[in-house]
This record gives sequence, C-alpha cells and structure tokens, in this order.
Amino acid sequence: MNTADRSAGMRLARWSAVVIIIAVGAAAFRLSFATLKDLAVLAHIPASDAWLFPLIVDGTILLATFGVLVLANAPERRFFVTVLVIGSVVSVAGNSLHAVAAGRELPWWASALVAAIAPISLLADTHGLALLIRAAQRDSAPEPAPAPVVEPAAEQVPVEPEREPEPVPVPDPEPEPEPLPEPVRVAELRPVPDAPVHIPVRSSRPVQTMLPIAVPVGG
Repeated sequence: MNTADRSAGMRLARWSAVVIIIAVGAAAFRLSFATLKDLAVLAHIPASDAWLFPLIVDGTILLATFGVLVLANAPERRFFVTVLVIGSVVSVAGNSLHAVAAGRELPWWASALVAAIAPISLLADTHGLALLIRAAQRDSAPEPAPAPVVEPAAEQVPVEPEREPEPVPVPDPEPEPEPLPEPVRVAELRPVPDAPVHIPVRSSRPVQTMLPIAVPVGG
C-alpha cells in the first residue's frame, strides 16, 4: 500500500469514528433522556417539568467534558474532572434506579436526592463557567515583557598600585687578576774556573829573599 492509499484509509477511519460517535451519543442521550424523565416523575416532579431533569444532568456532563478538553494544562481542569465523574455517576445511578423502581414511586430519601440534583448542578455549572471565562481572559492577556536580566555587579577588587620592580642586586665584578711579572731571565751561569788557593806552607827554615839578577840582552 502506497502513501496515498494509506492517507485515504486514515481519513476514512477518522470520519467513520466521528459518525459512529455522533450516532451512539444521540441514541444514548435519547434513552438516558427518557429514563431520567420518568425517574423525575417517580420522584414527585411535575410531569410538565420532568424533561428538564435529564437536561440538567446531561448538560452538566457536557460542560465538564468541554472544560476538561479546553483546560488541558490549566489548574482549573481538576474541578471539571471532578464534576465529570460525579455527573457520570449520577446519570448511571439514575438509569439504574429507574430500572429498579419499575414504575413505582421512589422512597422519600431517593426523591430528596433527585430534587437536590438541580440546584447542585446549577452551582457547579455557574462555577465552571466562571473558571472558563477566567482562563480565557488569562490566555488572551498579553504576556508581560520579560524583565531585563541584570547581571550582578562584579565585586570591585581594590587594585593595588603597581610596584616598581625591586632592583636586582648586581654582583660586584670580580677584580681581574693582576698580571704576573714576567719571569726574570737568569743569565746563564758559566762555570768559573777554580781560583788557585794559596795554602800557606809552614817551613821551619826562613825564606830567603831572592835578589833580582840582571840578564844581559843580546849577548
């Protein structure tokens, strides 16, 4: 099955569901209307006004149903859910009580309950209408402009004055080593001949002084 056939089948299913719901709802309302009308007569309500009793019960159920659908995300929805549950219980109990009575007049306590349904429904419907109006006004009111987001001011931290960098101590330059004096060249020492050492010789005889002798030249 292609996409077009599937879409056509879905549309047919939706329209069939709508028709069935309308038909079943109309038939159920007709039977419930007739049953609750007879129940009102058995509860000593005048026959000329007995047809109002099913309108009150079913009308309250319809109002509660609309409220539940419209206020899907509103806090008032809880009230309409409660009214819908109570109204459904009253309608079912009324139809069952009509079958049990079998055409006999209802006892006093049952007649009192049937008579109390009308004013209670009026209070519930009025309050429900007020809730619907309030919800409609709230939805139609323009949304307030979002307040500007004010960022928290940053805490001002006192800024310390910049400190001048402390001078880095420069080590004193090491004194340059004084140049060593050039080595003194020592003159080469030559061996000195040993000088004759005069050793005095002691003699027991006296030394005679020698007289100079004249030597003839050329002779």
